[in-house]
Amino acid sequence: MSSAWATRPHIVVLHRWRARYAHYERYVDHRVHAVTYVTTEVGAAAVPDEAAEVVLVPATDDLARVRKEVDGLVARHGAPRAVVALKEDDLLVAAELAQEWGCAARRPDELLPFRDKYLMTARVARAGLTVPPTTRVAGPEQVRALADSHERPVVVKPVIGSSSEGVVVVDGEQDLDEVSFAADRPLIAQVHIPHPVFHVDGIFDGERLLCWRASRYLNTCLGFRQGTALGSVEEDRPDVTDAIGAFAERALKALTGAATPFHLEVFVDADAPGGPAVTFLEVGARVGGAEIPYVWREVHGYDLMEAAFRIALGQPPQRWEPPPGPQESAGWLLAPAPAARPCVITDVTPMTGRSPGPYAEELLRPGEVLPDADAYYEHVGGRFRFRGPDSTTVAAAVEATARDFRVTGESCGGDR
Repeated sequence: MSSAWATRPHIVVLHRWRARYAHYERYVDHRVHAVTYVTTEVGAAAVPDEAAEVVLVPATDDLARVRKEVDGLVARHGAPRAVVALKEDDLLVAAELAQEWGCAARRPDELLPFRDKYLMTARVARAGLTVPPTTRVAGPEQVRALADSHERPVVVKPVIGSSSEGVVVVDGEQDLDEVSFAADRPLIAQVHIPHPVFHVDGIFDGERLLCWRASRYLNTCLGFRQGTALGSVEEDRPDVTDAIGAFAERALKALTGAATPFHLEVFVDADAPGGPAVTFLEVGARVGGAEIPYVWREVHGYDLMEAAFRIALGQPPQRWEPPPGPQESAGWLLAPAPAARPCVITDVTPMTGRSPGPYAEELLRPGEVLPDADAYYEHVGGRFRFRGPDSTTVAAAVEATARDFRVTGESCGGDR
């Protein structure tokens, strides 16, 4: 290890995005710090040129492999001051390594309530908030028992998972065949809640919501995994947002007393007697995916990823100062992949410039390959961002884009 490297504090970043969800070079001075990256082949293109070193791994959530690479980085650049991960699936790996190297960071047991869906639901319920009836399940009999006791469908999902992977709605005996019961992947079952799903994104400072916005999903995350478009529009009905904000703050207090970025999902019965009724679904201690980081930077003037990075370094998140003038509503849309990934794009219809339409889009050109990468909501058929004076205007633009957008592709297996 050269003396030049030894004089610079070492920060390790676990990274897997090709898109510029995070602007690391803005968050920490790469000339003052030796910032090293453990990334995948797909994610390497988004690593800043100023990185002190970049090492590639097949998967950034493989603790043993990442630990081996970090040991090598430490030998060359010194013990890390921090090990940072901003992607949900990498949080526990980063926490384990940070603990091993004595970094001031959230311990794995502090993050587990944001990853273990049974544990998080139990804690939120103990705080007096409404949650779906939930039980651990190891076989079909327990799923049937929960469904029979409530006379409703149930949703079976992995205790730890993301992007709706492995989630099955059981509405009859035939649906049980889709559930993968395995001892090494524990499951929970929850009674199906028939109300719309909202996501709530922002920063919790340990006591209150520092900044936040609530959005209503158009379609569902599970539907997107099954091949339908997924959209989202920020809510601007005051009674609904007030109810969601109060619920979100209580739910986060039930899970942590530390500053954290959050992506919370809730069911909302907006027209319930006595006012909007909110039911917990799940929450992650990370910035929301899809286009959420982009619309926050571009529409609301706040970088959620920067706040998450600062928190990971043990620093307070930056203050939110909304842009001057009337506050706009934002939204986004994801179009599913046109063929099994990896696939080569054969044709695509740009949507920017249309009215109503998106203000920004992320599309691959014909001939480019959509990779079979782990960042599920990044590598899709098309990504679109919207802004407008109110939710109704934004929703109309999202729906028009979903209706008119076209993309085609051909699967190319592992050959490209």
